[in-house]
Amino acid sequence: MNLQQIEEQLKTLLSEFEQQVTFRKGQIFVIGCSTSEVKGKKIGTAGGLEIAEVLYKPFEAFAEKHQLYLAFQGCEHINRALTIERAVAEQYGLEPVSVVPVQKAGGSMSTYAYRQFQDPVVVEEIEAHAGIDIGQTLIGMHLKKVAIPVRTSISHIGDAVVTVAKTRPKLIGGERAVYNKE
Repeated sequence: MNLQQIEEQLKTLLSEFEQQVTFRKGQIFVIGCSTSEVKGKKIGTAGGLEIAEVLYKPFEAFAEKHQLYLAFQGCEHINRALTIERAVAEQYGLEPVSVVPVQKAGGSMSTYAYRQFQDPVVVEEIEAHAGIDIGQTLIGMHLKKVAIPVRTSISHIGDAVVTVAKTRPKLIGGERAVYNKE
């Protein structure tokens, strides 16, 4: 496993993603990541903080560039709860829960993010505007109602299958309705 190659794959994917999506300041970007899957192992069996560290830096730069808030999804052992900054929870009216992600109950990526954030909290659910799923971690439960997959040339980060998605408002009304295309 080449950590530099993994970082470059993520940077390429994020660059291609940002060319296809328009972000607004203060939107939430959810990240689900199985570092085990990145290593080519079964999800939840071989996590690694070294992979989380390598991936965190491009996510941080991406969020800073687009003025996004990052939300890191934990593993099933904490019911896929999300690590975010307290200020984000307050801004979006999200109630923190009493759990701290650790490698064996939360996963390496959310554990690493928790340690990097200035004032981290964990919340049970969120409605993110866009996101990335590395290793089939099932981030869909944390995206706004209408998620749209975005295709890039990168289909894997390491050995993990990767999917990126944006969201859009629901189209309601019917055949006479006129829609604002964002």
